Amino acid sequence: MSEGTLPEWLTEEDDGSVTVSFKDMKRKPEIDGTEVSELRMREPSVMDQLSQEKKHRNKGDAEIALIANLTEQSPDAIQGLKMKQYNRCAVALAFFQSD
Repeated sequence: MSEGTLPEWLTEEDDGSVTVSFKDMKRKPEIDGTEVSELRMREPSVMDQLSQEKKHRNKGDAEIALIANLTEQSPDAIQGLKMKQYNRCAVALAFFQSD
C-alpha cells in the first residue's frame, strides 16, 4: 500500500475508523451465521495495542484480539475468517500503524 493510496475495499471514515469491504469477494465472511459484507474498525489507541500485547504472548494472537476488539467481534469470529478475508483486516490494522 503506497502512501496516500488505499485499496478499493478499504475506506477511511471521517471519525478515523475504516470500513473493510468484502462486497467484491465471491465468498463473504460469515459471523454468527450471518453473511457480512463489511466490517468497521475503529481507530486504535496506544492502550488498545499495549493491552493486547500484555494479554497475549504470541504476536498472532495479540493481532487477532486487537482486530476483534476494534471491530467489536469475538476473537473466535476473527479466527474463523478465511485468509483472504483476514488479510483485509490485517491491512486495515497496518493502515493505522503507518504515517
